[in-house]
Amino acid sequence: MRVHHFNCATQCLLGGCFISGQGSLFQRAPQVCHCLLVETTAGLVLVDTGLGVQDVQHPKQRLTPQFRFLARPRLALEETAWWQIELLGFARSDVRHIILTHLDFDHAGGLADFPQATVHLLDREYETAIGSSHTTTQNWLARSLHRYRYQPAQWSHQPQWVRYPASGEDWFGFNGVRQLAGLPPEILLVPLSGHTLGHAGVAIQTAQGWLLHAGDAYYHHWEMQVESPSCPLGLAVVQRLGAMDNQDRLQNQAQLRQLKQDYPDQIQVISAHDPIEFANCIPPNC
Repeated sequence: MRVHHFNCATQCLLGGCFISGQGSLFQRAPQVCHCLLVETTAGLVLVDTGLGVQDVQHPKQRLTPQFRFLARPRLALEETAWWQIELLGFARSDVRHIILTHLDFDHAGGLADFPQATVHLLDREYETAIGSSHTTTQNWLARSLHRYRYQPAQWSHQPQWVRYPASGEDWFGFNGVRQLAGLPPEILLVPLSGHTLGHAGVAIQTAQGWLLHAGDAYYHHWEMQVESPSCPLGLAVVQRLGAMDNQDRLQNQAQLRQLKQDYPDQIQVISAHDPIEFANCIPPNC
């Protein structure tokens, strides 16, 4: 299977060195939205979508003012998955499946660009974002975070959802791993709760080994250092505030570090927003 790496939403975060770990405090720090396009016998498979065409064209209606101020996203059609897929010579109708790490708006904004695609995600993520789970919370902070991160307009076209419980097989020590309906066994959904309650990673077996897209399980490559892991202060604060289960988040980070230590030649782990990791995944490195 051939894997293509897309940046589907450049963000320029307020905070400078507190976000990137280098440079000036007064510069904005660049972040990416690292998405994958996988060529399979079942058609094209998109892992996360980044921001979509409608987000770019109508940001005030689809993106929160807080996000537009703090992240200052680069609203460019050429960074949408749709544009980049067609640049490769494919049609958007060739995208038969979308696998979501989670439903945060910067990961699911392009769903409407591929209305015919089957969308795969963990059931708990669906229930938290779209179903009835969020209506029972009495915590005002949790309700505010829910309104910030989930934007119903992004799935108002009513996608064809396929939902999975967080139970299944073992994969290199991770539990509850699922093969996905209609897709080759070389693509797996790996529960990585914490950032959201239904957050997941996506593991893809290639000729070079396994590639694990860990979504927002971590934000910065320093966090995956086996010895003395760390994170720039600003990103650490953002992760803590955005975590729906911080204990699970930290536990999964530790397990990801162990994975990198135990299988350095078999498994490559990447996150959704680190620009250094994204740059290292541009051919011929990946």
